[in-house]
Amino acid sequence: MGLFGKILEKLGLKKGEEETKPTASAKPSNPTITMVNKPATAGPVKPKPVAAQKDEMDDMPKSAMAQAPAPTPMSEVDVVKKLEQMAAGSGLDWKVSIVDLLKVLGIDSSREARNELATELGCPADLMKDSAKMNVWLHKEVLKQIAANGGNIPKNLLD
Repeated sequence: MGLFGKILEKLGLKKGEEETKPTASAKPSNPTITMVNKPATAGPVKPKPVAAQKDEMDDMPKSAMAQAPAPTPMSEVDVVKKLEQMAAGSGLDWKVSIVDLLKVLGIDSSREARNELATELGCPADLMKDSAKMNVWLHKEVLKQIAANGGNIPKNLLD
């Protein structure tokens, strides 16, 4: 996992690799197929008109309809709230400093680590030569990438 993957994981935007891998217990213990006895039909089954299907649904008990799970919308992680809580009392200003942001997350903020993160995120070569310019680019790019991965970063931090 790259450094940016660690950032997403710390913010709750990405599960750890061990959580996303299928486990042996997730496989069915008995993979045999059970056949259901159905009466044989003479010829192809004709679909019912939509109106008839709707009438059948109207007659269906509400409890049967409630059993189907509704799709759940993808929730955004409140990154600002999470980072504010993590930074509370530390004196770190994660909103303007990539070093402080990495420290708040408990991730290595050394020059080498920032170079690695900048390379991972595609920092232009001319910025890599100037530490201050690279840090400014890196901070903005990390926030943009967090937003692209489901974090709710305020627009003023993305400009």
